Amino acid sequence: MTLDTDISDAELIGQSLVDPELFTAIFDRHSGEILRYVHARLGPDLAEDVTAETFLAAFRARGRFDPAITSARPWLYGIAVRQIGKHHRAEARRVRLLRSAPVDRPEEDFGDRSADRVTAGQLGPRLATILGQLPGKDRELLLLIAWAGLSYDEAATALGTTVSAVKARLHRVRVRTRQELGGSNPMGVNSKGQSSDG
Repeated sequence: MTLDTDISDAELIGQSLVDPELFTAIFDRHSGEILRYVHARLGPDLAEDVTAETFLAAFRARGRFDPAITSARPWLYGIAVRQIGKHHRAEARRVRLLRSAPVDRPEEDFGDRSADRVTAGQLGPRLATILGQLPGKDRELLLLIAWAGLSYDEAATALGTTVSAVKARLHRVRVRTRQELGGSNPMGVNSKGQSSDG
């Protein structure tokens, strides 16, 4: 059976209540993205299992999916966040490893490496430490925005909160990160999206 690619996630999920096999299309559409996010959070050892757990939980909860939301993406990220929470010890180990990783010292000849990459590499362990010290909900929000590329609306849906709460929490995280880095902006971009050099 060939599915119309124009059919929304909400319609597919609704139809899967009658024909459960249709839910495989939701897996086909979103599993790669969820897998990449889980892999970045927990590493390769747990990524496939946690992704499978995410889609199994989504399948079981499909009757509670809000059909007013056409894309299942934020909903799936919300489920993935909860599954990742069950494996937080593994994530804590990864943060400790990143914190203890030696900083690459720039060589005399930079070759193709840009100054931005060198700066990011030098700040990596410090950023990992700061990330590890954030409250769990703030860390989740930051990673959904930065790693998964969710919009404020999508992140709010994934975390079951409001867009204004997302904006307020992100502002707090940015302020704290800047303070911890001694006022430097690791992105080299100011709040208006302009380079801090110019």
